[in-house]
Amino acid sequence: MAKEARRSQALEYHAKGRPGKIEVIPTKEAKTQRDLSLAYSPGVAEPCKEIAAHKENVYKYTAKGNLVAVISNGTAVLGLGDIGPEASKPVMEGKGVLFKIFADIDVFDIEVNEKDPVKFVEIVKALEPTFGGINLEDIKAPECFYIEQELKKQLKIPVMHDDQHGTAIISAAALINALELQKKKIEKVRFVVNGAGAAAMACVKLYVSLGARHENFIMFDKDGVLHAGRTDLGEDKKPFAVKSPDWTLGKAMENADVFLGLSVGNVVTTEMVQGMAKNPIVFAMANPDPEITYEKAVAARKDIIMATGRSDYPNQVNNVLGFPFIFRGALDVRATQINEEMKLAAVRALAELAKSPVPDIVNLAYNEKSMSFGPTYIIPKPLDPRLLSTVAPAVAKAAIDSGVAQSTITNWDAYSVELNKRLGLDNQLMRVIGNKARKDPKRLVFAEADNLKILKAAQIVFEEGVAYPILLGDEKKIRTIADSNSIDLDGIPIIDPRSDEQEEKRKLYGQVLFQKRQRKGLNKYEAYKIMKDRNYFGCMMVETGDADAMISGLTRNYDETIRPAIQVIGTEEGVKKIAGMYLLLTKKGPLFLADTTVNFNPTAEELADITLMVAKEVRNFNITPRIAMLSYSNFGSSASPEAKLVAEARRIVKERNPSLVVDGEMQASIAFNKEILKENYPFSELVDEDVNTLIFPNLAAGNVAYNLLKEVGGADAIGPILLGMKKPVHVLQLGSSVRSIFNMALVAVIDAQIKCSKTATAEIVTKSKWWKKFQNVSRDI
Repeated sequence: MAKEARRSQALEYHAKGRPGKIEVIPTKEAKTQRDLSLAYSPGVAEPCKEIAAHKENVYKYTAKGNLVAVISNGTAVLGLGDIGPEASKPVMEGKGVLFKIFADIDVFDIEVNEKDPVKFVEIVKALEPTFGGINLEDIKAPECFYIEQELKKQLKIPVMHDDQHGTAIISAAALINALELQKKKIEKVRFVVNGAGAAAMACVKLYVSLGARHENFIMFDKDGVLHAGRTDLGEDKKPFAVKSPDWTLGKAMENADVFLGLSVGNVVTTEMVQGMAKNPIVFAMANPDPEITYEKAVAARKDIIMATGRSDYPNQVNNVLGFPFIFRGALDVRATQINEEMKLAAVRALAELAKSPVPDIVNLAYNEKSMSFGPTYIIPKPLDPRLLSTVAPAVAKAAIDSGVAQSTITNWDAYSVELNKRLGLDNQLMRVIGNKARKDPKRLVFAEADNLKILKAAQIVFEEGVAYPILLGDEKKIRTIADSNSIDLDGIPIIDPRSDEQEEKRKLYGQVLFQKRQRKGLNKYEAYKIMKDRNYFGCMMVETGDADAMISGLTRNYDETIRPAIQVIGTEEGVKKIAGMYLLLTKKGPLFLADTTVNFNPTAEELADITLMVAKEVRNFNITPRIAMLSYSNFGSSASPEAKLVAEARRIVKERNPSLVVDGEMQASIAFNKEILKENYPFSELVDEDVNTLIFPNLAAGNVAYNLLKEVGGADAIGPILLGMKKPVHVLQLGSSVRSIFNMALVAVIDAQIKCSKTATAEIVTKSKWWKKFQNVSRDI
């Protein structure tokens, strides 16, 4: 059932809305007749003539310089084998997405119906005028070697077969650092390599470029050891062939320094690892099952450094650490190829980056207090925002120094700034939040579980491992909806607050509520009766510790959801009024907006309270708040009470927190126009700052603004996020999408991680034990 549900979700993801994962978006205005006459006839003739006169002008007047072709014939797709060019297209589109989100490189994916390597080369060669670079993908060996070699000879643009060189570059960076930590020299260490395909051969060749010696390798393929007597070895493998055919993997591993696996799972035993030399290095990179599991390897040797291809263990060798940034650097200097010097530059840049202090946002993403260079951190994490501005310049410099660049970069600092501006932080923010939630999932109540969207989101939440969902509602109705939509609820508890089974729990919850509200207009009978309401019941689960967080509001008015939260849970100590905040993921980065949902016309004191609550929440996302307090006037240009209120609120904020970067009152346009702000208001704290937080003078302004940005501006909205609650309860916007519900679930889990006591968390030894315990608690409820 679970497998079928995931299959259904994957097919829906690729098919819904506009089919596929990529589209072409115009980069110039094309609205008026004048625009169209410039974009096409007759204006387009002018750049055509310029390019005809000087061919290199194609980089000036077209997208060629930022356009990479991802090309495959579908003969070696993922773990699927030769499935053909059409079936490979979803993978190639996915590769294009990675190029875009990690390095802002545009991609056309091209699936070629040709297996003859000579003809394949001719086809790709004919495409050269269109592209700035070629990324070959999922082409089987040995044809892939010939294809890449010939294209590199015949084309004047960079060509790389990522299946070969990506793994080689990333693993080489990891190897450099592992050798340093283990105090070994690459020219002296003995290597055992299991696998001799495209990726493995690229790895060993690159290791040789770094100083490893051919005679120190023993390599195996499916037919056994590579030895001099074999007649099936190509020219690239012969230098690694040993003299004797008698080698077995177990024998070769004795006293070996480094094991490299690019083969199949579970072929290396604990005894083999125990027989390796002192301070061994094991890179077991078969996926999904490595040649030896991480647990077995580290249990076998305390002095081991271990890497795999998996994200759930330290030291993941992931190709996304390489190809986006390598092509970025190559494109930016119009390199004619990706040569050995450029690959080695990427290797060294990655290795050095792992030694520098890890940014807080990376620690946040992987739920670590402070990652630092060592046996479990020998290579950067894929979500490290420094990768683009570290690897791309190193590759570009190597291209210039080795003479393959057709343009140069003179101001490297400016280039790094430009690279960082290409990608807004939102490009990785949700991935960071998702990773953090996954490290410490919490019990999350969905109060409206008799809704298809909620059930889809709950299933995704559970399968992604970011939370343990609890569904509230009529079990028969919920299961009917789930079954009719192929939603797998196996292992997810369903609780009906109205059922007879919950009578004792309703009495307990009612008594707790009565004690809270007995002098606030609620009698004992009403307190018990109201517990049949799922919002009250869910809030009480959070309040009593039977759950960690709750989400509701998809089908109810805002006040119907927020009232139970306030009455049952209440506000944090020192908080007079709660507030609502939206997180908008825009092309310029994340924007936090408040108050957008709760306070109609706050006083200056209340607006200051809201600002300080928002600043605290922004920091929880590991982002430094830079706050603009908005109005229709600029720094006293209007003497109206409304403008003065915002100015007074800002004064109070600075009085309470002098170090906070905040200014106002100011117009929204001024907050984002650095030139106008610097020229006209040079005294402002926000000069040369990138504003990421907006405080609105009243609810109307905030609500209108976020809805406009969401619907017209195309920003993804997450919220409303309730601020000031003692425990995590969050309210969905009426009619939220499944994706919005999932994103809100992530926010709720992060909120619960912050607010849950360390003692309660410490009781959870492992996820499996925790889940078993949780299921028992749920049955009791």
